[in-house]
Amino acid sequence: MNHASALLSVEHLVVEYRSGRLRGPKRVIDDVSLTIGAGETLGLVGESGSGKTTIGRAILGLAPVTSGRVVLDGTDISRLGRRERRDRAQGVQAIFQDPYSSLNPSMSIAEILVEPIREGTQAEKRRRVHELLDAVRLPSDAGRRQAREFSGGQRQRIAIARALALHPRLIVCDEPTSALDMSTQTRVLELLREIQQRTAVSYLFISHDLGVVRAMSDRTAVLLGGRVVEEGTADQVAGDPRHPYSKRLQMATPVADPVLQAQRRQERQALLREQAAAGVA
Repeated sequence: MNHASALLSVEHLVVEYRSGRLRGPKRVIDDVSLTIGAGETLGLVGESGSGKTTIGRAILGLAPVTSGRVVLDGTDISRLGRRERRDRAQGVQAIFQDPYSSLNPSMSIAEILVEPIREGTQAEKRRRVHELLDAVRLPSDAGRRQAREFSGGQRQRIAIARALALHPRLIVCDEPTSALDMSTQTRVLELLREIQQRTAVSYLFISHDLGVVRAMSDRTAVLLGGRVVEEGTADQVAGDPRHPYSKRLQMATPVADPVLQAQRRQERQALLREQAAAGVA
């Protein structure tokens, strides 16, 4: 996709952290460029430590940008001051992995949902809370309860509702289903797809599971050691990966058939041995 036509354009992003007085900075994201179009889902996949969450945090303004640009709707949001970024941040929201820790346990669900809404009368805010609960298929009386009264899947629906509160153009979904069981995960993914069809919101969908990314994404980027090593359509990357690391991720994707799962495990172990002998990362 052309950077100029993208809703979000990450251009030559570098993120470094200081690792101590005597050591130089540690580079965790190294010259990453990505684009996301309006109404599109870009999957970002990699194992733990690959840097995928750091990219999401950099887009959200929660991680320092050492160099490069994060351009949203033509504005480099990585260079904005705190107040300017807060105003622009309405266009980018997040759904995190653990729905319970991301919800304030001392607040009712209605208070959580209405908190980011700055404008409107109390009646308008109450209507917005009802709209948000309806959008994620929760009853209207859920607003009177607290997060601890809900299951994990319901809490994630509440987190999705909060992300929708300010009508964002882009939502960073950071492992939003990895803490859920398989059936609940499927229902939450279906809800995210339904919301996208209805609102044309864009997603950056971050996961370690190539199968989940394939189910959600239009395009997929594979991250290894802070660098993109492969990018293509979701079907191509998951079905016919080119990079050795992408092939390992493909073989690590769980399948329902136990015989096929065991076969994949053996093939992955053989591939690891082959790649180690050849000195391939």
